[in-house]
Amino acid sequence: MATHFDAIVVGSGIGGLSFALNLARGGRSVAIVTKKTSSESNTNWAQGGIACVTDQTDDFASHVQDTLAAGDGLCDLAAVRHIIEGGPARVAELIAWGVRFENGADGRPDLGREGGHTHRRILHARDMTGRAIESALLRAVAAAPQVRMLEHHLAIDLLTTSKIDPTVALGGPGDRTLGLHVLNTKAGKVETLSASVVILATGGVGQVYQFTTNPDIATGDGIAMAYRAGAEIRDMEMVQFHPTALKSPDGSRALISEAVRGEGAILRDLAGRAFMRDFHPLGDLAPRDIVARAIDSVMKRDGAPHVLLDATQVAKGHLPERFPHIFETCRKAGFDLAREAVPVVPAAHYLCGGVATDLSGRTSLRGLYAVGEVACTGLHGANRLASNSLLEAVVLAHDGALAAEAEIVAAPAARPALPRWIDGSAGDPDERVVLTHNWDELRRTMWDYVGIVRSTKRLRRARTRIGTLADEVRDYYWNFKVEPRLLELRNLIQVAELIVECALQRHESRGLHHTLDYPAKLAEARHSSVRRSPSQA
Repeated sequence: MATHFDAIVVGSGIGGLSFALNLARGGRSVAIVTKKTSSESNTNWAQGGIACVTDQTDDFASHVQDTLAAGDGLCDLAAVRHIIEGGPARVAELIAWGVRFENGADGRPDLGREGGHTHRRILHARDMTGRAIESALLRAVAAAPQVRMLEHHLAIDLLTTSKIDPTVALGGPGDRTLGLHVLNTKAGKVETLSASVVILATGGVGQVYQFTTNPDIATGDGIAMAYRAGAEIRDMEMVQFHPTALKSPDGSRALISEAVRGEGAILRDLAGRAFMRDFHPLGDLAPRDIVARAIDSVMKRDGAPHVLLDATQVAKGHLPERFPHIFETCRKAGFDLAREAVPVVPAAHYLCGGVATDLSGRTSLRGLYAVGEVACTGLHGANRLASNSLLEAVVLAHDGALAAEAEIVAAPAARPALPRWIDGSAGDPDERVVLTHNWDELRRTMWDYVGIVRSTKRLRRARTRIGTLADEVRDYYWNFKVEPRLLELRNLIQVAELIVECALQRHESRGLHHTLDYPAKLAEARHSSVRRSPSQA
């Protein structure tokens, strides 16, 4: 028998925790399903901060315009205004939940500036803002008796009406979300959970690429599940590559926040020449898509393995205090950020597309909501403006909870019986090397063919290779018992297919999608969109 909750939140970042807290205030029972520990999330890795108009020298119109400029014509104006204007109240709510942002000597917020912003408007907790927010929200959740945290539970698939009633079409008007199957990784068994609403807050897809700033958990689980359940997925080709990931001697990548350039750091080629003014009037504070392509261009022009980030003139002696985490990360890698320019390269960072939602987080599938990086609200368009993502998550978590509350109240008292998970004749995996090999091949394929600069030929090559991997993993999935690595790879392959499909739909270069075959931008901006058809179910 399935365990029932009013709502199930999948993911424990800022969006999921905020959504759960808002529902709990109304007395609703909420389960938070998180595949590792509750503190492991993309939010926890966020360095820069949260963009919000809080200073008298700033205004909503300026923040809106900066967002639209970065989004390169693909933003939804109503979404941009709604989220930006809703920001101050939600920031006040974060503070009430215990988040402590940095203040200056005058007691007013110490506001940072990042690329694409024309004003200082980034609230931060040094360079560990995500961790500060995550810690505060987890304390608030721990104090909410209505919320049950299910750590080490990995969501497998959504359970919907169409799965138990053959007369209901996948993703059609009569279809709705009823719950989900989750793998209890500690117990090694699959459990069935029932809910009136399910909220996807699973973060991004960074692990689909060979080099990423994202944590290991960023495997696109929510997007893959939503697609398989028939929900609309939009703009998946818009993958943001962060321009400045530290290139460590061991080959790893570590994020160096855009806020460092906001304080005056300069990008230089290996000859020491500052080059960003060659590409954009804002120089080192140009929008991320432009900076990433500029670095890629300079590296290819010079045959260089990286470029240099020079922060030696940034507030002498101030670097360790303002950016303690970044400073220590560089030190451990053998670099002194205050005394030498450090090697940086782009790395996959943030997905601007995702599960299509309205401004209350509702997806095209009844009973299913999405919030945070997993969602595509129209705020980011073709390129996310720095530090807008945390703002989007808290605003949509608040508004989504209001809509979900109404749906919970209207839900029928009688609940359909949900199917148990049946292993059948599936045995224990015999050769896990298949998973390791396919995981590595997928990430290399995406990096080589679906990276910063693309072409139709490269995308088609990627589609062929990914299709072969999908067939192998599908066979593995149905013949062996599920385990975390298999489920994550299954989701990553699904996400890769969606990214390639959306990229092939876009016959132009716009924002984060730059293709050699269509270098011009079309006059009319259109969303790419994919949706699983009933015949594929």
